[in-house]
Amino acid sequence: MPQLDTSTWSITILSMIITLFLVFQLKVSKYYFPEDPKPALVATPKPATPWEKKWTKIYFPLLLPL
Repeated sequence: MPQLDTSTWSITILSMIITLFLVFQLKVSKYYFPEDPKPALVATPKPATPWEKKWTKIYFPLLLPL
């Protein structure tokens, strides 16, 4: 009974893996992958308070005359 010649199996398997990798890369490169969505900056309206507009003595209590 003749022996099975396995000397070419390694190069066959290696070339098959390389070919499958290249084919897969070519297939995947044709797809369009959208970019990651960027978070939208939401501007919160600042409530209009009268004490933020006025200049009062509370801001500099150390500058008052002794």
